[in-house]
Amino acid sequence: MNDGAVVAKMGGRARLYEVALLFLRLGLTAFGGPAAHIAMMEDEVVRRRRWVSSERFLDLMSAASLIPGPSSSELALFLGCEQAGALGLLVAGACFIFPAAAMTTGIAWAYVRFGSLPHAASVLYGIKPVVIAIVFQAIWGLAPKALKRSRWLAGLAAVACIASWAGVDALVVLVGTGLVSAVRHFPHARRGAGATRWLALGSVAATSAVASPASVGLSGLFLTFVKVGAVVFGSGYVLLAFLRADIVERLHWLSESQLIDAVAVGQVTPGPVFTTATFIGYVLAGVPGAVVSTVAIFLPGFVFVAAARPVVARVRRFGLASAFLDGVNVASLALMAVVTLHLARAALIDPVTLALALASAGLLVRFRLNSTWLIAAGALAGLASRGLQ
Repeated sequence: MNDGAVVAKMGGRARLYEVALLFLRLGLTAFGGPAAHIAMMEDEVVRRRRWVSSERFLDLMSAASLIPGPSSSELALFLGCEQAGALGLLVAGACFIFPAAAMTTGIAWAYVRFGSLPHAASVLYGIKPVVIAIVFQAIWGLAPKALKRSRWLAGLAAVACIASWAGVDALVVLVGTGLVSAVRHFPHARRGAGATRWLALGSVAATSAVASPASVGLSGLFLTFVKVGAVVFGSGYVLLAFLRADIVERLHWLSESQLIDAVAVGQVTPGPVFTTATFIGYVLAGVPGAVVSTVAIFLPGFVFVAAARPVVARVRRFGLASAFLDGVNVASLALMAVVTLHLARAALIDPVTLALALASAGLLVRFRLNSTWLIAAGALAGLASRGLQ
């Protein structure tokens, strides 16, 4: 029953080095986005190592979806804590995040050093439409779960789309939609009011942490990314809406084209999409900027997991809290849709890029291909189309 790294019986606690080795390997090989990361974790900790039962894994996965931050990274934190306590939480998170952050820093160095050369521009020309298709696939997959075949939630999502398109702050859209959903549910779940107030106040408090417009500096990077890490619910792709609002529109640190480049790098590397912040930090302030941005965007997740683990199971049972999160989920979907439209205008600039985006979206939705292969194909298509120009 035991084959080395495998724990002898269901529910057994793993040694700290076993946690480190597993999540370091996952951090080096977990391509394909949050859904793929979660599937790989389930295979390793439930089927192969039998560290937790299927039921416990589902409980921890649900808990990760209830708090802000990247769900797959936070699931890694929960699993590490489950096996080795507070040290396990830190080790699992660091080992899962570090490989992607290190790779992203290397790519960012090459981007800054060589990004203006024709071949690099050709690669990014082909990758950007694929990134748009990948985000579209994420929206396509999340929509049924978020909308739950509810006309009410669909209408709420439409209103959130209109508000976001009109320029309403992303945080206001998220918190406001969640509160509207909770108010509608209020007559059915008065006892959950305390939990919902806690969630709403936490989100609103995070809103006050927004960095004021300023020139690029390490303190500005830290405040901007710690705010984003503290308020992004749902898929990591919702990150795009906040980055566009802060980095592109409010602070003018990057152009929309550069933001798509950053997202493309986040897709090329394994691990969490949030390492997009690593790339942006390096482009803006070198290695110190990459380190500060990475620590800042992931720090809230560590804090939230440590704080939520003892209480999140009870919070999930409150009907009003559940209704609030339903609203937040549809708002997240709306933000993703709107930011995809904005970024598509910068990426789909001719028939070739439009064809790449449509073909990639079709392949992703129909065959669920690994996005890494499509990104590689997009890079080759970009070189073939523009490499000799």
